[in-house]
Amino acid sequence: MEMFQYEFMQRALIACLAIALFTPILGLLLILRRQSLMADTLSHVSLAGVALGYLIGVEPTVTTMVTVILAAILLEYLRKVYANYSDISVALLMSGGMAVALMLLTQVETPNKVESFLFGSIVTITPLQVGLLIGLAVLIIALYIILRRVLYMVAFDEATAYTAGLPTNWISMGISIVTGAAIAIMMPIAGSLLVSAIIIMPAAIALRLFKNFNGVIISASVIGMVGMVGGLIGSYQWDTPPGATIIVIFIAMFIIESIVLKLFKH
Repeated sequence: MEMFQYEFMQRALIACLAIALFTPILGLLLILRRQSLMADTLSHVSLAGVALGYLIGVEPTVTTMVTVILAAILLEYLRKVYANYSDISVALLMSGGMAVALMLLTQVETPNKVESFLFGSIVTITPLQVGLLIGLAVLIIALYIILRRVLYMVAFDEATAYTAGLPTNWISMGISIVTGAAIAIMMPIAGSLLVSAIIIMPAAIALRLFKNFNGVIISASVIGMVGMVGGLIGSYQWDTPPGATIIVIFIAMFIIESIVLKLFKH
C-alpha cells in the first residue's frame, strides 16, 4: 500500500506486529489472575514518567519505564498488604499516579508534547522503540515457552503453586514488571489512556473461542494482528489517534464474535 512507503509507517507496522505477538501472553495471564485493572493502573501511572522525562530533560521512554516498573513493584507489595481487598491497591496507585502526573504536567513548558503519549501518535515512533518492542516480544515469547507450565499453575491457582514449592512471589513480581515495561514501550503508538485495553482485549476475545492456553494465545495473536494493523491503516486514512482506532476495531470484532456465537448456539 502507498502509506507504507513512508519510513515512519514501516516502523509503526513492525511495532504493531511485535505488540500483537506478546500482548496475548500478558493479557491472558492478567485475566486469569483477575488483574486486568493492573494494566490500567500502570498505564495511568506512566503519565507521571512522561511528565518527569520532559521536566528533567531525559528521554520520556526511559523515565516512563523506570516509573512504571517501580509502580509495578509497589503494586505487587500493596497486593500482599491488602490480600483480602486487592482493589484497594489498584485504587491507591491509580489515583496516586494520576495525582503526581497532573502535578508534574503543570511544570512542563510544552504540555502539547504529552498529548502524543496520551492518545498515541504514529509519527513519534522511533527506531529505538521499535527495537525495544521486538526485543520485548522475543523475551516474553521465550519466557512463555520455557516457563509455560509454571505460568499455567500460577495463573490458575497461586496457592497450589506456592505449596508445590514454586517461588510465586518472584513470578508474580516478574509478571508485573514485564507488564510495566511493555506499557512504557507501547505508549507512543497506543497512548497511555488505551494501552491497557490493547493488552487485555485480544485475549478476552480469544477466550470465548478456545479453552486451552495455547489456543487462546495463538488466536489472540491473530486477533491482535488484525486489530493492530487495521487500526494503523484506519488511523492513517481517517487521521484519528491510532490507539483509539485500534480499540474501536477490537470492539467491532467482539460484537461480531458475540453475534456469530449466539447464532451458532441456536
